[in-house]
Amino acid sequence: MQSEEQFSITGDALTVRAPAKINLSLLIAGKRPDGYHEIQTVMAKINWYDLLFFEKTAENTLQLRCNGPCWAPDGEENLVHKACRIFLQQSKSSFGLKVTLTKNIPAGTGLGSASSDAAATLLGLNRLAGTGLTSQQLLPLARQLGSDVPFFLTGPLAMCTGRGEKINQITPKFPFGALVVTPNLSVSTKKVYENYTHNQDLYGTLSKKINTLLEKNSIDSLAKICANMLQTSCFRLHPELKALQERFEGLSGRKVCLSGSGSAMYCLFQDEREPRLEDCRSRLKEEFGCESRVVYNNSW
Repeated sequence: MQSEEQFSITGDALTVRAPAKINLSLLIAGKRPDGYHEIQTVMAKINWYDLLFFEKTAENTLQLRCNGPCWAPDGEENLVHKACRIFLQQSKSSFGLKVTLTKNIPAGTGLGSASSDAAATLLGLNRLAGTGLTSQQLLPLARQLGSDVPFFLTGPLAMCTGRGEKINQITPKFPFGALVVTPNLSVSTKKVYENYTHNQDLYGTLSKKINTLLEKNSIDSLAKICANMLQTSCFRLHPELKALQERFEGLSGRKVCLSGSGSAMYCLFQDEREPRLEDCRSRLKEEFGCESRVVYNNSW
């Protein structure tokens, strides 16, 4: 299945697609002096999108409206609003702006939708204002908005280190399909990190293995490890997610990976027409009330 184009122009208005991501691996190297955790994660964009619709207005005001199947806050508490203000101030643009966010990707699921929305806002306003900045030139603004935001300016596949803001793009393509399950549960990333107990030996073992595979461009083998060092912390806070993962693995016959700090989980597959996957979707819906969807790697 092909990815949709990121930008669509309708008259003077601009639509920008903001893709979700999954973590193919997520390692924790330890806690930093600034209180944050040093991470090493391979992230991949998927073809599931929030939509941002930008319109210039005559009034020198900024309006944000949110709709869609998933909730997102209107106004200043939304990262989209903050991204608009930062971009307009830095670029010294004086036009008014009306933004409509259609929220399709649930928050608190480890799929990065708020960060992706913020990055899409920077990219969209860069086009709308005609400033012609490159992704590299937008990075300082992205870093002000959140650790995952820089990844969404690049990609579609990258190794992210530091707090997640240091991006090393992975150039070999990794085509994949995945079944993503989204429980009706919003997980607090802050609480998962606060609850995390570091295991330096595990980090050393996994890091060596994953870096070796990266050097060989064996992304498929890396993904099969299904390494997420935040999983234990997340499941300790939400035991129902561990039960869901075990059932998901039993029904799919595959390793099931937690994305980010959760709550979304996924398994990779070769052929979406496999009867076992469709049965898995219906059974998880019936037993856990979980929504699921088939996704593919995004091309940009």
